[in-house]
Amino acid sequence: MSLLQNLLLIVLLILTSAFFSLAEISLAASRRLRLRQLADQGDVRALQVLQVQEQPGYYFTTVQIGLNAVAILGGVVGEEMLSPWFETLLRPWVSASTAASLAVAGSVAVVTSLFVVFADLMPKRLGMAEPERVAMRVVGPMRTLLLTFKPLIWLYTRCTDLVMRPLGLPTQRDERVTPEDILALAEAGTQAGVIDRPEQQVIENLFELDTRPVTSAMTPRDRIVWLRHDDSDEAVRLRIAAKPFSTYPVCEGELDHVLGYVDAKDLFQRVLSGTPIHPTDDGLLHKLVVVPDSLSLSEVLLHFREQHEDFALIVNEYSTVVGMVTLNDLMSTVMGELVTPEDEEMMVRRDDGSWLIDGHTPMADVQRALGVDDLPSPGVYDTLAGFLMVMLRRVPRRTDCVVWGGHRFEVMDVDNFRIDQVLVTRPDPAKPT
Repeated sequence: MSLLQNLLLIVLLILTSAFFSLAEISLAASRRLRLRQLADQGDVRALQVLQVQEQPGYYFTTVQIGLNAVAILGGVVGEEMLSPWFETLLRPWVSASTAASLAVAGSVAVVTSLFVVFADLMPKRLGMAEPERVAMRVVGPMRTLLLTFKPLIWLYTRCTDLVMRPLGLPTQRDERVTPEDILALAEAGTQAGVIDRPEQQVIENLFELDTRPVTSAMTPRDRIVWLRHDDSDEAVRLRIAAKPFSTYPVCEGELDHVLGYVDAKDLFQRVLSGTPIHPTDDGLLHKLVVVPDSLSLSEVLLHFREQHEDFALIVNEYSTVVGMVTLNDLMSTVMGELVTPEDEEMMVRRDDGSWLIDGHTPMADVQRALGVDDLPSPGVYDTLAGFLMVMLRRVPRRTDCVVWGGHRFEVMDVDNFRIDQVLVTRPDPAKPT
């Protein structure tokens, strides 16, 4: 063949190889969620790509047959096209045998470089940049090739399966979307500026509902405002005026003997009508939901939905009340910064980079804010106060400190054995801790 014919054949082979490279990388990189959206909008090609992704074996067999056939033909044509020219250029400078060897090597290098750049790198970059669009463009021609060479493709596919199955290797891609996949997408969206950081936090908090214990979101026992069953009208009015809440447990003698709860809306109606308030009156006392402290937040949410309540007391294995939780507490845990007023935040970052953290802050939130991965004795405690108690092996006192994960946790304020504030800083390596 003439030089022009050889050049045209090389160009045709490069274009063919580029097509197969595009078909391969675009199918592998196409996002099923995006394809599903396009298919739902009526794009038939997107549906065809989804069908191929479910059974990609024949598709990739066709791609590999095409790529290997083109590579072999390209080597043969390239050597015949360029070797004589290189040999003619080299003969005045070297011996005939050396010129022939160098001509073959130069021809192979040039043809290989052309295929690498124009048939491999460029198509794959394009396929990675616009995978769904490219996959939908090439799926039609690829389906035609699948039908045309189906017997040969079937033979190679069966041979591959016979080799892979005894080795225990998977033959199909796992298309299940895991929570880790969604969290990774949310993180990527945040880094790209598509999702705001508080919105990403909401997504992470949703997936943590199954693993977070209810004690991480509860109001502790010492902060519960409750009414005695025999409180007078005046005592009840003074209590709800001093501590306004939406619900109040009603107890007999002490908090651990709970009879039920009263709703602030019912109390408000009685105040407006001038009716005396007695916590145990019919229509005022409601049945209380009691849950164990071993439940997760998602399990408590299920209790609220089944019992049509939004308030529950939390008890430990000894039937002692350890706290209370409301539906609003659960929603605040999920929504995080989006609903928490700045003056009520449990974690405040100061100008110098240090943190001032409430002792009852869930340790999962502390880990996320500080970037601490591993903790000692995981599962033994839920809050920052519990972490400090485990580390110190006693009830912390003011100025006590713990160094862990590259941070220094110093107790700033203790109120009746309760850790109110903890200052978290990065210790200076030059100073002893």
